[in-house]
Amino acid sequence: MSVQRRALGRSGLSVAPLAFGGNVFGWTVDEPSAFRLLDRFVDAGFNLIDTADTYSTWVPGHHGGESESIIGHWLEARGRRDEVLIATKVGMEMSSEAKGLSGAHIEHSIVDSLARLRTGHVDLYQSHADDPSVPIEEPLRTYARLLGAGKVRAIGASNFSADRLAAALRASSDLGLPRYECMQPRYNLLDRDGFEGDLEKCCTSAGLGVITYSSLASGFLSGKYRSKADLGKSPRGGRMESRLSGRGTQVLAALDSVSGRLGVPRSTVAIAWIVHRPGVTAAIASATSVEQLDELIDGATLQLDATSRKQLDELTP
Repeated sequence: MSVQRRALGRSGLSVAPLAFGGNVFGWTVDEPSAFRLLDRFVDAGFNLIDTADTYSTWVPGHHGGESESIIGHWLEARGRRDEVLIATKVGMEMSSEAKGLSGAHIEHSIVDSLARLRTGHVDLYQSHADDPSVPIEEPLRTYARLLGAGKVRAIGASNFSADRLAAALRASSDLGLPRYECMQPRYNLLDRDGFEGDLEKCCTSAGLGVITYSSLASGFLSGKYRSKADLGKSPRGGRMESRLSGRGTQVLAALDSVSGRLGVPRSTVAIAWIVHRPGVTAAIASATSVEQLDELIDGATLQLDATSRKQLDELTP
């Protein structure tokens, strides 16, 4: 399949519009299943695999790095490193002593991530969350050393406010430091107000790439959670109860309408909407089966008609 790729800020990297979310690896997806999913993803012409050092610390008995390790095993087994871009993150809590964006923690974390990923470099290294406890230029100075050493090809940020992202970009310009080339916000048909507005304007004016996470609202937009009885369908179901009324109901009704009219799954529609939003470079989404992944792949290439797009756009935050 020929999939058109998009520039990621000024990084020189080009990404297909769908990224595989590796948060499920080692959690709801075991290693053999992860291999099948990654094979299908890359065979379909997609190239960005997103993970983080902290995936999956929330699983009892896990300590973080489980997702990176599975991806590293796949890279080693398949020999396809040159076909993919690996994006990982640093800054979320690995332990009470290992968290944040201090230079020392970043330097230690990249060594561990590279070892788990079984690669000599990370294509995109992202600050997983803002860390007001350190000067805003401290991680940028550390990233400059990692870029110079060839351990990292580009840097990005996630979960930053518009003001803090703008401050980081000013520091890069004023101090001659590398800049964040992309932003990773939570963004989907249901959760729009955290990105649309000041953060979107900051990214657009600076020419940053935008890679959305939670693009299916943790699976809610697939339509499988309709009532409290559905919450046990997956480990993420417990997070969905607050979405079962109000705006959640309205968004699902619109998705039902559009997917029924087009004859495609709701998740396909939800991905199609987000990857064709102005300013969005790619949408991160995860799948636990090849069938689910194919729905996402179809969404990355589906062009919504004007009527469908208007119906979804009017679901204002």
